[in-house]
Amino acid sequence: MQGRSISRGIGTGELLISSEPISFLSGVDPETGIVVERGHPLEGQSIAGRVLAFPYGKGSTVGSYVIYALKQNGLAPAAIINEEAEAIIAVGAIIAGIPMVDRLPPEFSDLPAGATVTVNGDTGEISGDGDS
Repeated sequence: MQGRSISRGIGTGELLISSEPISFLSGVDPETGIVVERGHPLEGQSIAGRVLAFPYGKGSTVGSYVIYALKQNGLAPAAIINEEAEAIIAVGAIIAGIPMVDRLPPEFSDLPAGATVTVNGDTGEISGDGDS
């Protein structure tokens, strides 16, 4: 599948999908990699080493630095996929060296959570094994 490249690099991991936006400031613990935002669909789950797909980011610009802190702590996602990238998440991915793409075709939604996917931030391509 072809999307738009936001941050360079290649990352592979288990697909973790949220239908809701994510705030990295106070929504994700940079010391554990766990989503801590109360009531969020991913509350209690680790994003570490996974391909994190969510519509867009929300919250403070400090969220970019939380993404960077996750990377420094070895707890960052392997890659990020957004429906539409915005500055907070894009800057975080770029400064942390996390591959990121957005604007994927509708068939992306056919990939099941838990599938192994590879995000190529250099070309904007996503490939998956389709297995859960």
